[in-house]
Parts: sequence; C-alpha cells; structure tokens
Amino acid sequence: MKIAVHFYSYYKDLTGSAETTETLPPGSTIADLLKQLMARFPELGAMQNSTLVAVGVDYQGRGYLLKEGDEVSLFPPVQGG
Repeated sequence: MKIAVHFYSYYKDLTGSAETTETLPPGSTIADLLKQLMARFPELGAMQNSTLVAVGVDYQGRGYLLKEGDEVSLFPPVQGG
C-alpha cells in the first residue's frame, strides 16, 4: 500500500524533502513506517522517540494500523508560533 508522508519544521531539512511516498505491506503500523523512514533517512533516527505522528488531522500512536491512501505527517516535539 502507498502512504503519503509529509515532513514539517526541521524534519524537511533533515530529509531534504517536504514529502515522500512510502510503499508498505498491508497490515503495517506507524512503527513499521517509522522504521522504514529511519532506514531511508538516517538523520531522523535521533528523533524517533520524540516524533509526533498524525494521520490525517489526528495524532496517532505507533501501533496505529495504516490504510491505503493514508496521509501521515511527522512533527518535531515543539513547534514555535
């Protein structure tokens, strides 16, 4: 399944991109997606325990079961105004 991933704040700098699309097998979770992203973008590794993850407009935990077409957003733990 294809999952759109959007990077916000300095995550864009760490990845060199504002968004990407990842392909995962059915039944994958946010934890699986993060593992795949950390392998592709090792710079994100230091942030893995503090990254906020939203699917659509709702924050979700690492065990959330992803569905085809989900849009996932990654945020650092603190955002300025």
